[in-house]
Amino acid sequence: MDKFRMLFQHFQSSSESVMNGICLLLAVVTVKLYSSFDFNCPCLARYNTLYGLGLLLAPPLALFLCGLLANRQSVVMVEEWRRPVGHRRKDPGIIRYMCSSVLQRALAAPLVWILLALLDGKCFVCAFSSSVDPEKFLDFANMTHSQVQVFLAKVPCKEDELVRDSPARKAVSRYLRCLSQAIGWSVTLLLIIAAFLARCLRPCFDQTVLLQRRYWSNYVDLEQQLFDETCCEHARDFAHRCVLHFFASMQSEIRALGLRQDTSGRDSVSLESPESLDGCSGKAHLRVISSREQVDRLLSTWYSSRPPLNLPPSSGLWQGGLSHRSPTVALGTRLSQHTDV
Repeated sequence: MDKFRMLFQHFQSSSESVMNGICLLLAVVTVKLYSSFDFNCPCLARYNTLYGLGLLLAPPLALFLCGLLANRQSVVMVEEWRRPVGHRRKDPGIIRYMCSSVLQRALAAPLVWILLALLDGKCFVCAFSSSVDPEKFLDFANMTHSQVQVFLAKVPCKEDELVRDSPARKAVSRYLRCLSQAIGWSVTLLLIIAAFLARCLRPCFDQTVLLQRRYWSNYVDLEQQLFDETCCEHARDFAHRCVLHFFASMQSEIRALGLRQDTSGRDSVSLESPESLDGCSGKAHLRVISSREQVDRLLSTWYSSRPPLNLPPSSGLWQGGLSHRSPTVALGTRLSQHTDV
C-alpha cells in the first residue's frame, strides 16, 4: 500500500510523468482506433491516391494536434516565448528544450499510426496501385493502356468481378504490400537505432547544459502551477474575509434596527474581525492584497515583469510554506521533489 501511495504521489507531483502517461495513452488509443477502423478503398483511378494518402497522413496530423493540446508544457512554452522580458531574461535554450520535449511526446501517437498503416499495407496498396509500372508484370502484355489503368485501380478491391481471381491482381497487391512493409520496418529500425544511440552516447558528452535546461524548464512549469494554486488560495481567503465582513456589517445593522436577538445567552458572542481569524495560519503574505485594484495590479505585474531569480538568503515564506496537494508537506520540500534532476 505504501509503494502504491508513493507511486501515486510521484505521478501527482511530476508533470513529466503525467505527460509520459498521456503520451502512452494516446499511443494505445491509436492502436485501438486503427484495429477498429473499416478500410474501404474506392477503387477509382482518381480517388485511390487521395483516399490512401489521406488515411495515411490525416489521422496522424489529428493525433499530433491532440498530443499538443494534451501536453500542458506546450502552453507553458508559448507563454515563456511570448512573455515580456521584465526583470527576468529569456533563455532561448530553455525554449528549445521545451519545444523538443513537447514534439517528442506529440509525435509518438502519429508515428504509431503511420507504422501500423505501413506494416498493414492496405493504405499503401490503395494509394499507389495506379502508379505501378505495368512492364514489371507479364500479365498486362495483352491489355491496352486504358484497360491497364482500370485494372490497376481495381487491385485493392479483391472482390470486384474484374480482378476477383486474377493472378495479376495478386502479384501487384503482393508487390505493393511487400514494399510497404519494407518501408515500415526500415523506419522502425531507424527509430530504434536513433533512440539507442541517443541513450548510449548521451553520457559520453558534458551534461551540464542539459541538466541546466531540464532544471529551468521544470522550474518554469512548476512556477506557473504554484502561482495558479496560490491565486486560488488567495481567492478563497479573500472571499472568506468578504463574507465575514458582510456578516459583521449585518450584525451592526441588526443592532442599529433594534431587532430581537437570541436570548439563550449567545447574543454576547460577536463575530470576530476577519483579520483576527486564522491569525496564525501563515497567510499574512496573502492578506496584504486586500482589494480588487491590488489584485489586478498583482496579476498585471506577474505577466509583464516576472520577479528576478535571485532570492534573499532568508525569507519568511520558507518557514511554513503553502499547502499544495498535501497539507503536511512544506513548499521547499515539494520544490525539491519537483525539480529533482
